[in-house]
Amino acid sequence: MANKLSDEERASLQAELEHMREEHRDLDAAIEALTHLQTGDRLQVQRLKKRKLVLRDKIVFIEDQLTPDIIA
Repeated sequence: MANKLSDEERASLQAELEHMREEHRDLDAAIEALTHLQTGDRLQVQRLKKRKLVLRDKIVFIEDQLTPDIIA
């Protein structure tokens, strides 16, 4: 599928990928901060972790679209 992407589509996916990676890092920092608080909300931490996992799946999907298939 990567061979079928136009330059504009590839650039758009790259920008989206960078945005998702930044959000993933931000979620990581938020989770870390909440776990160190004495009054940290466990439910909030679980929600952030779930969001982080969903985001990671999306990142992997976009990376797969940008990486050309190599037939071995």
